[in-house]
Amino acid sequence: MFVLTGEQMQEIDRFVIEEIGISGEILMERAGWWVAKKCKDVFHPRKVLICAGPGNNGGDGFVCARYLHNWGYDIKVLVFADVTKYKGESKKNLDLLQKLKIPLLFFEDKEKLITFIKSFSPDVVIDAIFGTGLKREIEGFYKESIEAINNLKKSQRFKIVSIDIPSGVCASTGKIMGIALDADLTVTFETLKFGHLFYPGKEFSGKVEVVEIGFPWEVIKNKYSLPIYLDLDWAKKVLKPRTGYTYKGKFGHVLVIAGSVGKSGAGILASLGALRGGAGLVTLASPKSLQPVYMSILPEILTLGLDETTSGEVAFSAVKTIIKNLDKKKAIVIGPGIGLSPQVKDFVFTLLEKIDIPVVIDADALTLIAEDLKILKKCKALKVLTPHPGEAERILKIPVNKLLENPFYYAKKIAEDTQSICVFKGPHTVICEPSGRCAISSIDEPGLSQGGTGDVLAGVIASFLSQGYEPFEAVCLAVFLHGYSGKLLSKTKGPWGY
Repeated sequence: MFVLTGEQMQEIDRFVIEEIGISGEILMERAGWWVAKKCKDVFHPRKVLICAGPGNNGGDGFVCARYLHNWGYDIKVLVFADVTKYKGESKKNLDLLQKLKIPLLFFEDKEKLITFIKSFSPDVVIDAIFGTGLKREIEGFYKESIEAINNLKKSQRFKIVSIDIPSGVCASTGKIMGIALDADLTVTFETLKFGHLFYPGKEFSGKVEVVEIGFPWEVIKNKYSLPIYLDLDWAKKVLKPRTGYTYKGKFGHVLVIAGSVGKSGAGILASLGALRGGAGLVTLASPKSLQPVYMSILPEILTLGLDETTSGEVAFSAVKTIIKNLDKKKAIVIGPGIGLSPQVKDFVFTLLEKIDIPVVIDADALTLIAEDLKILKKCKALKVLTPHPGEAERILKIPVNKLLENPFYYAKKIAEDTQSICVFKGPHTVICEPSGRCAISSIDEPGLSQGGTGDVLAGVIASFLSQGYEPFEAVCLAVFLHGYSGKLLSKTKGPWGY
């Protein structure tokens, strides 16, 4: 499955209708039928109020109203626009309601709307006001009506079913366009939209169900580059089974450069991530004083002692030791707990210039390169950056609150600006590469919001890179499996603190 922005959905919708030749009337009919069916099957209502806006979303609502009426439900259709403004398929379905003598209601006064809803006392309100095409703030009577419906939901105890996306949620970003309806169920067509996954839109979407209305995806995916939705079905297709004669050399050797005095745990966690991810061998390179600690805790790993500063961080002279020990290494992690001193910065920058092995740049190393991104142009290796929002702020010099308004856009920007694969960590982590290929994880697990989980992820990413997966797929698989593991642990050892 894919995840789309509102703009991508509109473009594909146009392509399906105008170039493939599947009529908009057929698509709207299927969409409206699905919403009616989900409303019936999930909530078993007696009375349903359909709130229809001025565009195709309203047209879907008209189709839904017709089916519910035909199935014998007590329905009312509240029209939020002048009937003369409806065009195309929406107008045809509005005309059908009039021919069937299904009463249409019109209100331009909030108090009359409130009085009507209280007197009708619906079990379900169908939200067909605004869809994925909404681009501006909701104002005036629309805003007053949405506010009134949200408030009445608490006292009247009805459920809200949104068509495609809750009215007021930006389909591309999850941003609230002034106000949004608080849905219990959202029935969306063909694919998820980013607005269903990114906050705060996710909190307004309720349970999201994706239904098919007839898009020919085999044709579409050959024409468009679409963001991939990373879920268990996807992972099962990509993960390579281990069969026949195997040995550790087939699964790569990961070099983890991590840890300093006071941050020794980062080296352990990153190395564990590489081990649990399936790397054949893992070497942990760290200050010499930490070697006894690591050897006693992680007997499975190899260790490489590095020169260190008086403060217990890696010394610049350790570059030579790393270069001498790169033979047969398939991937590198650099940064977890490594420190931020001038010597560490010189060490990181010099090493990046000299290596040509895929490298995962994480944690402290990300903070250091953010001071001068030009170093990445000198790095010949395939690069994977793993910023959380705070690190992304340092890289792009854009405030966190701005970044979180559109994580998908800014993940793409980091990938393009740095010519690296970007893993923008957070709820539904976004992965983008410079060519424009993107993916988003299905996992939103609060229990992963804890120090150390990012170190583990860096190791898992390097592990899959070392095993010979295509780089983008390796990163996506690592992100999903790391998140899915967190989801499982939240149920057995959680909900957090694991």
